[in-house]
Amino acid sequence: MKTNLLYGQSDIEVEVSDDAFIVEPKHLPGLENDIESLKEALKNPIGTVPLKEMVKATDKVAIVISDITRPTPNSKLVPVLIEELDHVPIENFVVINGTGTHRDQTSEEFVQMLGEWVVDNVRIINNQCHDKETLINVGRSKFGCDIYLNKEYVEADFRIVTGFIEPHFFAGFSGGPKGIMPGIAGIETIMTFHNAKMIGDARSTWGNMEDNPVQQMTREINSICKPDFMLNVTLNREKEITSVFAGELYEAHDKGCEFVKEHAMVKCENRFDVVVTSNSGYPLDQNLYQAVKGMSAAHKIVKKGGTIIIASECSDGLPSHGNYSKIFELADSPQGLLDLISDSNFKMFDQWQVQKQAVTQLWADVYVYSMLTDEQVKNAMLSPTHNIEQTLEELKKTYGQNMSIAVLPLGPLTIPYVEE
Repeated sequence: MKTNLLYGQSDIEVEVSDDAFIVEPKHLPGLENDIESLKEALKNPIGTVPLKEMVKATDKVAIVISDITRPTPNSKLVPVLIEELDHVPIENFVVINGTGTHRDQTSEEFVQMLGEWVVDNVRIINNQCHDKETLINVGRSKFGCDIYLNKEYVEADFRIVTGFIEPHFFAGFSGGPKGIMPGIAGIETIMTFHNAKMIGDARSTWGNMEDNPVQQMTREINSICKPDFMLNVTLNREKEITSVFAGELYEAHDKGCEFVKEHAMVKCENRFDVVVTSNSGYPLDQNLYQAVKGMSAAHKIVKKGGTIIIASECSDGLPSHGNYSKIFELADSPQGLLDLISDSNFKMFDQWQVQKQAVTQLWADVYVYSMLTDEQVKNAMLSPTHNIEQTLEELKKTYGQNMSIAVLPLGPLTIPYVEE
């Protein structure tokens, strides 16, 4: 049978055996009028009074958005927020791009993300995690680090965080407080948030919010300098808004996570020899760094010694910024990488993504279908494939003609699991 994997800004068709198990979330239609739904959510928020009643005309308002690696529809969210706060002068707004450790966005990318009107009329800044001049210390975390956040966010009179709630491979779910931590945090704080102990904790995983140390830290830091209002959405395969969660940070985010968990969790009776996955298409599959999320989702249901095949366009390369590709030069195997990262003396940003990738590679082989060169893929200790169907056929030599296959067409938008 044929199935379609999200890939870049479209998808690719792959022929798999008729008994392959297709693993994807329950489909939800997009809202009939998403703009009106957003406006209604601001007027009737969860756990707080209407947004307009909370903001004075003289307030300096900071709106934090997620960067270009996320499909958050900020071209809709930000104009609706500004329209709702029409009693506030436009020069009182600042939009802060929550880049975390990712690269800055260009002017053209901001137009793509926010629309021309916002770019032409509102001041927009990229968070600079390495620049202490743009950060401010707001306290000390119980997890053992000073807390640095974007100075303009901290000093604003009213703070809003936007976002998109989806399963996350070590925070449980994205959105909500993750927009602030690590979105607009300083590198020292981010390094503790993503250290080997935090990322390696078994509770730091897909869909878990109860005792997840990563989620606990992001919520602790948010409580020290809390957003006054949250506007998050959920999306379907077509990136259409399916629901809106607005209001008090924790209450609204919890409701959004419950909603996503109900629709994204898919139980599998057994693990599979081979799992074919996407990385949710554009914008999440822009680089190999982000593709680790799709590998990690497949890890949940592949047999030990099995194979993962991930389709991730990687139009932005490995990427070129950061240390992701450099860390692979420091060891000669996934186990060597884990040993290196687990050393308390080793600290290098982007190590968390390599750590998650190495854990997956120790469990299963990983093939990558992408725009990358074979050399780039091999340097990341992965195997390139230029034809997924041909690779599946070759894998029958290893697993036999009755090789079991699962397919995650939407990649990490799904939380597959096996009760073991």
